[in-house]
Amino acid sequence: MAEKSVYRLQGLSCANCAAKFEKNIRNIETVEDVQLNFGAAKLTVIGEASIPALEQAGAFDGITVQPETERQSVQKTSVWRKKENIPPLIALLFVISGYVFSYQIGDTHPITIGTFLVAIIVGGFSLFKQGIRNLIKLEFDMNTLMTIAVIGAAIIGEWAEGAVVVFLFAVSEALESYSIDKARQSIRSLMDIAPNKAMIRRNDEMIELDVNDIQIDDTMLVKPGQKIAMDGEVIAGESSVNEAAITGESIPVHKIMHDEVFAGSINEEGFLEVRVTKRAEDTTIAKIIHLVEEAQAERAPSQQFVDKFAKYYTPTIMVIALLVAIIPPLFFSADWSQWVYSGLAVLVVGCPCALVISTPVAIVTAIGNAARKGVLIKGGIHLEETGHLNAIAFDKTGTLTKGKPVVTDVIAVNNYKKDDILAVARAIEEFSQHPLATAIMQEAKAQGVVHYPATQFQSITGKGAKAIIANTKYFIGSPTFIRTVSSINEQLDTTIEQLQEMGKTVTLLSTETEVIGMIAVADQVRAESKAIIEKLHKLGIEKTIMLTGDNKRTGHAIGQQLGLSETKAELLPDEKLAAIKDLREKYGNTAMVGDGINDAPALAGSTIGIAMGGAGTDAALETADIALMSDDLNKVPFTIALSRKTLRIIKENITFALGLKTIALLLVIPGWLTLWIAIFADMGATLLVTMNSLRLMKM
Repeated sequence: MAEKSVYRLQGLSCANCAAKFEKNIRNIETVEDVQLNFGAAKLTVIGEASIPALEQAGAFDGITVQPETERQSVQKTSVWRKKENIPPLIALLFVISGYVFSYQIGDTHPITIGTFLVAIIVGGFSLFKQGIRNLIKLEFDMNTLMTIAVIGAAIIGEWAEGAVVVFLFAVSEALESYSIDKARQSIRSLMDIAPNKAMIRRNDEMIELDVNDIQIDDTMLVKPGQKIAMDGEVIAGESSVNEAAITGESIPVHKIMHDEVFAGSINEEGFLEVRVTKRAEDTTIAKIIHLVEEAQAERAPSQQFVDKFAKYYTPTIMVIALLVAIIPPLFFSADWSQWVYSGLAVLVVGCPCALVISTPVAIVTAIGNAARKGVLIKGGIHLEETGHLNAIAFDKTGTLTKGKPVVTDVIAVNNYKKDDILAVARAIEEFSQHPLATAIMQEAKAQGVVHYPATQFQSITGKGAKAIIANTKYFIGSPTFIRTVSSINEQLDTTIEQLQEMGKTVTLLSTETEVIGMIAVADQVRAESKAIIEKLHKLGIEKTIMLTGDNKRTGHAIGQQLGLSETKAELLPDEKLAAIKDLREKYGNTAMVGDGINDAPALAGSTIGIAMGGAGTDAALETADIALMSDDLNKVPFTIALSRKTLRIIKENITFALGLKTIALLLVIPGWLTLWIAIFADMGATLLVTMNSLRLMKM
């Protein structure tokens, strides 16, 4: 199998340059395949290619290549000091000097023309070098269009405008490069979250190691105030740990023995000893970075449309420019110089810079911003579809509720005492893994009841359990199950209904002849759930529905309490999937919000699967379309609002890009389109699109 190598890139300035760079690498004989992720500035090469060979392929754009495993040392350089921006600044000085000479000694004086010519050569050297190469190969991109336009302007004697076009085009390129760099900062900030070294104790010796040299089961020592470098499990000490970088939650989490900690989180107060559980490339933050980069590489539907449109747009512009230049002089005896000039202006205004970046800059910025807020969106297509959601289904346990049931009522009947009920229930539930069993065990321990030994325990899946205690056979389970064992009188039935209508789950305890008591357990509803459902309705979500396996009365009680549109209860996993399919038929785009494991079929069957608590669950990170790194439901309306704003900005960007150019092109009819107006229209569109997209960083 061919070798696969991954690299990070610096100096990758535009989408067209990325396409050309990728094509150049494909032409290397030893390379079998190549994938270039423009948004993340990341390159995957299948086959053999040395770093010098790759850098040679990107020499036209000054691209440098580094192995992915190496930390990038990105030095912040002022816009004015960037190497690629120095020639345009020098050109600007010659342009100003040219206009001074033009005013003093005339437009046609050799000194004036010479000054503008120097401005064109200095400012446009790299542009012409690439543009002429493209012309020879009959490749038509922005460099080709601009080269033809500037050379044409010089031929017809428009030296001043040719020099100004070169300078303004360089400004436009710098703006595009700036916008992409800004968007990529969201990934760079993620990559800088976790430190690259950690203090490790091996064989009673403390050594500082690079994270790539740390092994699973090493003991990592973390002092107060330090960042945690690796994922692991606390084996000594306790502390508050700020996990905001991973989950987006600013409130620190108290960590004790056996608790999980994540690379990139900050140890705030205590000294911790942590057993390393994952290698550097497998940590949660490493997975987040990888998934965000993959998401940014995935083209959204709107981006696919723009890419297809741009493919035909540039040749069309060249044909229009040619027709503008030759039809009026040939058929209407118009002045050749005037209409060739107008044709050149059409070429300039037709540069697709703004159109090409209109979608990717918005998508990259939105996905990066979401990742910093603890929301992992797995691709542009999921970002767009979230903006079109009409219905949202929720799992109950652990999503709308806290997922930690507690005992609320213990009711004894037939002369039994509450402590007896708890003691017998504890003896049976000791063997069970069910969440309700855990709640009963905790309550029994808290009340300090007698610990009876149980024998011949048998679990009855989905119903309950039975065991023998002190030579008596006892049964515990749902009212439906207990009815098959002994009778339930009318008074007990009424009590059960009342408890269920309050949103509680009732467990009955009985012998073979009589019911001896009942225990009511309730999963506490999250305090924020009701407000979040209201937010979603205000955002225009038509249908909010809870899908739960709990009994109908409990489900409906919680559904009414939260203001949900509908509740469907007593559902098995396949029935939840059927409910999702029904919602998609009625409402179109439908999301399912669950824990990413128990609700896997429903998450997979929805338009958008949203998994909660992804920070501790690899399955949620891998399977969901969107993973909320914390258990914060507030991230659901945030994600929908972000997606809708992104869609709106993409539409605005495309409108700006095409609208400004259309207006400029219409100026050809009265002959008002000049090279100045053309380049300002192109640069103005690029600037508008860039600034508009970067608004998503602030949301």
